[in-house]
Amino acid sequence: MESSESNMPTVAIVGRPNVGKSSLFNRIIDKRHAIVANEEGTTRDRLVAVVDRYPKKFLLIDTGGLDLGSTDHIITKVKDQARMAISGADVVLFVVDCDAGLTPTDQTIADQLRTADVNVILVINKVDNDGRRNNIAEFFSLGFWNYVCVSAHHNIGMDDLYGLVSELLPYSLEDDQEDSEDRSIKIAIVGRPNVGKSALVNSILGEERTIVSPIAGTTRDAIDSDLTFGDRQLTLIDTAGIRRPGKVGVGIEKFSVLRAMSAVERSDVVLMVADASLLATSQDIHVAGLAWEMCKGIIVVVNKWDLINNPTEHSQIRAMNRVRDRMHFMSYIPVCFTSALYGEGIDGLLKTVLDLHEERNMRVNETKLQYALFNALANHMPKAPKTKSRRGIKIRKMAQVGVNPPTFTVSVNNPELLHFTYKRYLENQIRREFGFDRTHLRLIYKKG
Repeated sequence: MESSESNMPTVAIVGRPNVGKSSLFNRIIDKRHAIVANEEGTTRDRLVAVVDRYPKKFLLIDTGGLDLGSTDHIITKVKDQARMAISGADVVLFVVDCDAGLTPTDQTIADQLRTADVNVILVINKVDNDGRRNNIAEFFSLGFWNYVCVSAHHNIGMDDLYGLVSELLPYSLEDDQEDSEDRSIKIAIVGRPNVGKSALVNSILGEERTIVSPIAGTTRDAIDSDLTFGDRQLTLIDTAGIRRPGKVGVGIEKFSVLRAMSAVERSDVVLMVADASLLATSQDIHVAGLAWEMCKGIIVVVNKWDLINNPTEHSQIRAMNRVRDRMHFMSYIPVCFTSALYGEGIDGLLKTVLDLHEERNMRVNETKLQYALFNALANHMPKAPKTKSRRGIKIRKMAQVGVNPPTFTVSVNNPELLHFTYKRYLENQIRREFGFDRTHLRLIYKKG
């Protein structure tokens, strides 16, 4: 497995907390991607986006704030993340706050950047009027030749910043290549808080891309990571833990949960991560139900399997039966067992992702589909309630109209009279006949 991001030049955004790094990130990519709030330390992980709207295509990294004087566990991890981003960057955007002025933390970060052997642009943010522009002289003591005054919130000075970044970025072959359609398989990783989602991402990527901590709620943003497995491009989307609606806190946590649900919406396959020591809880079912309602491919990942005493094949079968029994509304879902800590079960999980994606994109021969329908009708004809219709129910035709998920239309003279048990029967017949063993099927009944 290899990352596909390393071929592109990289721009990292760093600075102390709450100077507007995430606002700048959102402005450059022209999307509301990172969470923006007036609470210090909002961005905890490295957010990454490919920027191709400007003269040069590059990878933009938004890091957590560098509060170098803090001893908090999460802040310490954030500092390590920021250092990793700086070490791999071609250009660093060092963001300072004109409104707050120069601080000792800014001085310390500047000292660290000067030893990093990287091109640094001093971005003086929140310069949205002439009065503030007259107060920027104190930042020149930081000693950076390249600087620009901007207001990310008001889109002021951004063209100057883009031009400066383009000048400092190295030449890349990507600049001369046409953008190809994104054909990567989008994989959203969801689950309850603190079940090991970020650890699973890091294990798959082989690097510490997201912060791993025993403190629930460490991941707040949905974070994309590209990799190649076999000959297929995959995009992993690590999300914040989804709690029950009544348990979701206001402010940043609510934004994070909404971002996680949005990540599920744009994904092809959802990895529903569960804790092996607390399996198939009501909240696991709630999270899986959200993905099921969106008709996504779902794989239950039983993580932390290394914590189970004497794990055997029989214990896996028992765990699998429990999951499928509790999630009886989608008993077809595949179940994989992993230990993100030790990297166990990762290859098998990714192979299951590819198999599921292939199944979800499978098209059925139209003639064979009609034969399957006629055989199902011959074995079991639908019956309408006698009080509702004397004409009964006639199913005339079935056709596949889409993939991912496989979608079929069924032409019925009175679709409102068709009982849900018969709809389930038809779905099971399609599964059995064409090998849709692990994916959601969408059957649309229309009058015809």
